[in-house]
Amino acid sequence: MEYVEVLKKLVSIDTSVPPGNNYAQAVDYLETFFIGMGFTTHKIAIPPEHAEGRPGRVNLVSHRRRQGLQRLIFYGHLDVVPAEGWDAFNLREENGKLYGRGTADMKGSIVALIAAMQRLKNRNLNFDISVILTTDEELSQASQLKYLAGYLHPVAGAYFCNLDSSAGFVSVTGLGALQMEIRVKGRSVHSGLSHLGENAVEKAFFLLQALLGLKNKLETKKSSVPVHHATGLTHMQPRLNINMISGGLKVNIVPDECVISIDRRLIPEENLADAQAELIEVLKSVPGVNWEISAVTTIPAVPPRDDPVIDRLSAIVTRVTGEGGKFGEMGSGDLSSIVAGWGALGFGMGVIRPECNIHGKNEFVYLKDIQNLAEVIELFVTS
Repeated sequence: MEYVEVLKKLVSIDTSVPPGNNYAQAVDYLETFFIGMGFTTHKIAIPPEHAEGRPGRVNLVSHRRRQGLQRLIFYGHLDVVPAEGWDAFNLREENGKLYGRGTADMKGSIVALIAAMQRLKNRNLNFDISVILTTDEELSQASQLKYLAGYLHPVAGAYFCNLDSSAGFVSVTGLGALQMEIRVKGRSVHSGLSHLGENAVEKAFFLLQALLGLKNKLETKKSSVPVHHATGLTHMQPRLNINMISGGLKVNIVPDECVISIDRRLIPEENLADAQAELIEVLKSVPGVNWEISAVTTIPAVPPRDDPVIDRLSAIVTRVTGEGGKFGEMGSGDLSSIVAGWGALGFGMGVIRPECNIHGKNEFVYLKDIQNLAEVIELFVTS
């Protein structure tokens, strides 16, 4: 298969979310590959009520079923984050690197899966295989995944391989997430009469100071789960980031509202209830600020998984790439907790490296990593 040409076409289909307008086009393109490889395919239009009201969510489920064998479900997502300030949807090849939005996160992995399955078209596989290509991973997709379960049975006891993972090792867990929107209240007046009002932006500053104090405290913690050396860390660590602040209408109006959005990431040893209580305690410790929590999104942390099949996969990665090992990821998503709830055993491998700059300008993937992943998949499902 011509890796570059297939990835070029897939990247050219702008599946940025928001808005998520071109999912059906991407599914139509990819479905032809799976049909040609002997898979039974299903294009599934997710009802808006199972997609937080979003229309046009089309997923692809493909099967090469072999009843009686161990279930193995490969996962990928079609959506990418928006891109500005660079030619993100025209693939550029340069010195073994393929530049474009979604090349590493995670359309390169989808291309690797197709390449492996094309080579295995006429061979018996050692698993009862399904593939799901989903939407809205970059927003939230828990309800969509739950809807897809009806097309994947049995899921209990299945192995679930997340291809939205790092290159060079097997991912055995990720961070949990607690995202919170804090709305600071004030009273608007003319800026010249500010003594009669209450400046919500300035009040928010005191909350920010307290949150940064908690951030410093959290970053002294370490999990018992190691991470790959390429991250610059030795073990998983919790995170607290203040990633969005918005407030004010005009330069001469005292603002009556300021919104702070925070992103708290949890190591496997932490739980959501304690993390949320800790955040609220810190906010309450700040006197003289009127605030409320207006939105909360949660993803529980999942303990690291261990199984002989993970050991075997790690050995294959080492054989193909010279790397290998089992590590935690410093990322998170809906998938891990959903898979755990199904009673499946989840793990991951992919083509993402820290230097690939996913979500940033000039995201790229190494062509060699796509080729290596294809070989790892081929050996994994046949050895």
